[in-house]
Amino acid sequence: MAKPLFTVCEAIVYSATHCCNKKIRQNKSNRKDRIQLSNAKFTPEMKETHTILIPDMLPIHFGLIMEIFRINGYKMELLTTSHRNVVDEGLKNVHNDTCYPALLVIGQFMDALKSGKYDPDKTALMISQTGGGCRASNYIHLLRKALDADYPQIPVLSINFSGLEKDSGFKITAKMFLQMLYAVLYGDMMMSLYNQCRAYEVNFGDSKKVLDKWQGVIADLFRKGGFMKTKKHYREMLKDFSAIERKKKKKIRVGIVGEIYVKYSPLANNHLEDFLISEGCEPVVPAFLDFCMYCAVNTVNDGKIYNFSNKTTKIFTIAYKLIYKLQRQMIDIYKEHGEFDPPHDFEELRAYADKYMHQGVKMGEGWLIPAEMAALAHGGVDNIICTQPFGCLPNHIVAKGMSRVIKEAFPNANIVAIDYDPGATKVNQENRIKLMLANARKDM
Repeated sequence: MAKPLFTVCEAIVYSATHCCNKKIRQNKSNRKDRIQLSNAKFTPEMKETHTILIPDMLPIHFGLIMEIFRINGYKMELLTTSHRNVVDEGLKNVHNDTCYPALLVIGQFMDALKSGKYDPDKTALMISQTGGGCRASNYIHLLRKALDADYPQIPVLSINFSGLEKDSGFKITAKMFLQMLYAVLYGDMMMSLYNQCRAYEVNFGDSKKVLDKWQGVIADLFRKGGFMKTKKHYREMLKDFSAIERKKKKKIRVGIVGEIYVKYSPLANNHLEDFLISEGCEPVVPAFLDFCMYCAVNTVNDGKIYNFSNKTTKIFTIAYKLIYKLQRQMIDIYKEHGEFDPPHDFEELRAYADKYMHQGVKMGEGWLIPAEMAALAHGGVDNIICTQPFGCLPNHIVAKGMSRVIKEAFPNANIVAIDYDPGATKVNQENRIKLMLANARKDM
């Protein structure tokens, strides 16, 4: 299994690096004529001298991914700041009609740089780009514009597999890509088991101890090897989490769906998972791998919908099948153990999507949001929070626009959309969630 998967990883990295869309290149060329921004490059020498800052989205997953980069010689630091100044810096440096995730990410970077903790001459920033119609493709240009006045020397690195940005001094090898895939798999499992245990733990902090242990174990596997022996590690992880002493009484389960950044980021959703735990609920958060597979299968779908086939569609077809096989392996081990709920089967998610929305609807999170809402409701998670950031138009359409259809199909579904923007107070958001939970308790 390892060799073909490694070969596919090499092909994906090659395709992303060398098969740029000509239209994207042309657009870039046109932009240069209109906007003159500083564009400091990350050179190979900076690998030894610079600290790369990363915005927080998935604390568990990103911790593992950072370890992979450290193993390969990069110095990295995950930003975990969540105070009001992050929002204020975002408002100062980003136009106020830009989506809330962009505002937070850029605000967190600018807050860190102005804190005095980092030497601007030895600091770089890393940001992901999704490609497609989402404005996340443009974050990097907004960030460079924000840096232009005071920090023109700071290079901005892009992680993307759409050919949007290239940096000669920053390389993701096929081996690193493979390690990152496994980091997502392990991160999803840890996130799922952690939430399923800490909602019921008898002794506060037991679940966190097991989580911290396994973050260290997996990091060691990336350093020393053996990370591909997933069956063994999955079973050991399930055994450790199942040993935590837990209360038997079932609690209200609350699913979290929505825009990818606000759905997962504690900064963006005001520590939503922690709040639900404090309210006596069990948060149910879909796997991050679902979004990765969603992006991969959309490339395959494009070929089918528009009747074309090229190297990229062929590579992503093979990659999707192999990644899905890894997901099925994890689900089977969950079921073999029998004590915890496994993540959603992605092919089942696609089948749910087909009932309510065409898979050609792929702007933002597209068909994935209604598919996840339907899968949660079908699995008995009737209470669902849809995280809605300001400015994410595709998300509002496929989430708010489809909630009534999902409620008609699942009459017990209790779906509430929570808006996240610079002017929305945490108190107001939590009060709306409490109202939803009051209805849920009545139903119980």
